[in-house]
Amino acid sequence: MKKKIPTFRSDEEAEAFVETADLSEYDLSGAIPVRFEFEKKGARVNMRLPAPLLEAVKERAAARGIPYQRFIREVLERAVAQG
Repeated sequence: MKKKIPTFRSDEEAEAFVETADLSEYDLSGAIPVRFEFEKKGARVNMRLPAPLLEAVKERAAARGIPYQRFIREVLERAVAQG
């Protein structure tokens, strides 16, 4: 049986754990993938949406735990990547 990930009180504690621990010994089944955004956002878009659509977008974003504008950006990125 795999070990549970300990609870950390600071980022420093978490970083020290990751540097020294053999993560293959731990249960990572509850881990949630996180996507970091490093590219600067220099362009702005302004659009009008039907209120129900915007509410649905906000609900989906909240369910994922991200801001709704990031959710919209991710949807656009996927649509462009699919060609």
